[in-house]
Order: sequence, then C-alpha cells, then structure tokens
Amino acid sequence: MASINEMELQTLRHLILSNDTLSCKMASYAEQAQTPEIKQYFQKASQTAADAKTKLLTFLK
Repeated sequence: MASINEMELQTLRHLILSNDTLSCKMASYAEQAQTPEIKQYFQKASQTAADAKTKLLTFLK
C-alpha cells in the first residue's frame, strides 16, 4: 500500500471523527424517537456512519 501524505492523513482524520460524531448523534436521536419508523431511520443512519468510519480506518493500516 502506498503511503499517504500529511494532507490526506488530516482529511482522513476529519472524516473519521465526523462519521463517529454523526453515528453517536443518530444513535441518540434514535433513542429519543417516538415512532418506530423514525427510530429505525436514525438507527440505520447511525449504522451507516459507523460503517463509513470503519471503512475509513482501513486506510490507516
């Protein structure tokens, strides 16, 4: 695997932290949701953000 430069590393860091924050927020919204449809929507959004974070972390290995 090719090495990444400083700017790419900082971009990855930003994206990873953003997806982590988004996942936590969506999970929190899901806990507060009153209707099952809204709860499911936020749970799916939380999982999608967590999956994106996991995928981005593979670029650091």
